[in-house]
Amino acid sequence: MRTRPLKVALLGCGVVGSEVARIMTTHADDLAARIGAPVELAGVAVRRPDKVRGGVDPALITTDATALVKRGDIDVVVEVIGGIEPARTLITTAFEHGASVVSANKALLAQDGATLYAAAGQHGQDLYYEAAVAGAIPLIRPLRESLAGDKINRVMGIVNGTTNFILDKMDSTGAGYQEALDEATALGYAEADPTADVEGFDAAAKAAILAGIAFHTRVRLDDVYREGMTEVTAADFASARQMGCTIKLLAICERAADGGSVTARVHPAMIPLSHPLASVREAYNAVFVEAEAAGRLMFYGPGAGGAPTASAVLGDVVAVCRNRLNEATGPGESAYTQLPVSPMGDVVTRYHISLDVADKPGVLAQVATVFAEHGVSIDTVRQQGKDGEASLVVVTHRAADAALSGTVEALRKLDTVRGVASIMRVEGE
Repeated sequence: MRTRPLKVALLGCGVVGSEVARIMTTHADDLAARIGAPVELAGVAVRRPDKVRGGVDPALITTDATALVKRGDIDVVVEVIGGIEPARTLITTAFEHGASVVSANKALLAQDGATLYAAAGQHGQDLYYEAAVAGAIPLIRPLRESLAGDKINRVMGIVNGTTNFILDKMDSTGAGYQEALDEATALGYAEADPTADVEGFDAAAKAAILAGIAFHTRVRLDDVYREGMTEVTAADFASARQMGCTIKLLAICERAADGGSVTARVHPAMIPLSHPLASVREAYNAVFVEAEAAGRLMFYGPGAGGAPTASAVLGDVVAVCRNRLNEATGPGESAYTQLPVSPMGDVVTRYHISLDVADKPGVLAQVATVFAEHGVSIDTVRQQGKDGEASLVVVTHRAADAALSGTVEALRKLDTVRGVASIMRVEGE
């Protein structure tokens, strides 16, 4: 074993960073044995140096992150501060000064991953980011390495624990959205401002990363269709149960049937109770991968939290340190297919549409005619009426999003349609 330690700089010492520091200290001997050399925490950059950080030597604390990554003796920089800047500049500076980088920064990777890859390649360094997508769940490395010889056609999953907890509580207890959100906040699953989670921004960033790796093409955050889950109601869950389904906020990345394009989207969807993702409860994550040769694979586990995320970070640190000892680098960006990302209007799926209509003869015929005129085939129809008002639930066969949008606009113009109560996609069939 080499006696000179590999030096690690840690950017950020919050929930995840403090766990990274703790594991590096308490499992130092095991990490050294697995890597083939000791690993030393050489510096920790923070914004508030006076905050007490148990288990971290105060002598390692600095507020000058730039000076830390420029030191020249750093082998690996671990970036867990998040956000776009200064993280992007710090990472590229680390590459320029001879350090590889392990990051958990999904937002930056989704928005500007190509720049980071280019900088890493230019300076012969590694860029690893297992913790950016699904916490402790090994997902990035299987996609980049284990399935590198296969063709992935679809990646569909629950990649945000906060939204899954909320939807699970709405389903299992009958709670409303706000009640379930309040419980998630009280338990620490939801931030004081939950917008990034409940409006799908967090999941969209992860979808961009997954699509890029799975399909060997560049997919940016702006390419991902995003729809939050704040409008999901108890009535939607009641409708889902009648169909033998539940509702999940899904990240879905697909290769077109002809192989000429890809799509990436995040939105609530009904999925059959028989689908493996339907049984993912509480704040857990799960990702379902469909590959040509390997078939269907599912990755499941805790998708967030200090210790689980730190586990993924340290796995990357071990891999990067091994590469440095062998004077090698791991896989870089694979974007050789250069496939275009199709707009949401081209996506084909099933739909569940709930309409408030007048309870009188001929309404169903009018509605059916509108669907037919827009080329959307109806699978089932359910109608309930009382005192002149009725609820009409239509489930379609597979149709393009653009065709469904045109259908709904036409339905809104019918005198007999009082309103569109909800529209939800049906996935996993």
